[in-house]
Amino acid sequence: MPTPEAAAVAAELRTAMGKLTRRVKHEDRIPLGQVAVLGALDRDGAMTTSDLAADQRVRPQSMARAVGLLMEQGLITRRPHPTDGRKSLVELTDAGRAALETERGRRAGWLAQAIEAELSDEERELLARGAALLERLAAR
Repeated sequence: MPTPEAAAVAAELRTAMGKLTRRVKHEDRIPLGQVAVLGALDRDGAMTTSDLAADQRVRPQSMARAVGLLMEQGLITRRPHPTDGRKSLVELTDAGRAALETERGRRAGWLAQAIEAELSDEERELLARGAALLERLAAR
């Protein structure tokens, strides 16, 4: 059972992260779920739709719809699985990689501007250290 202090920090952090996430989403041109798929393919390489669904913690049917939409836009493509003829792999196209980079740049650009405008040098250092802690928590 967490201590009351840890529970309070967790509640504040969850609220703040939710607000920041929603604000950053305003910069998006591609829906968040689709960007997440593109990002997973960029980080991890070609995957089956089932692997993508597991990676994103969604139902395979939901992932199949997202994959279909991304294929219609020319952002991803399918190719035969090299060792299992019953499966296919989904991978980024050059257009998908470019769209992902544009989306990442838009998000990071807004956030970088906000950090510069709102935070002191000391606060920026604190935020940088906090980002490493958030990474550790996310990996748990």
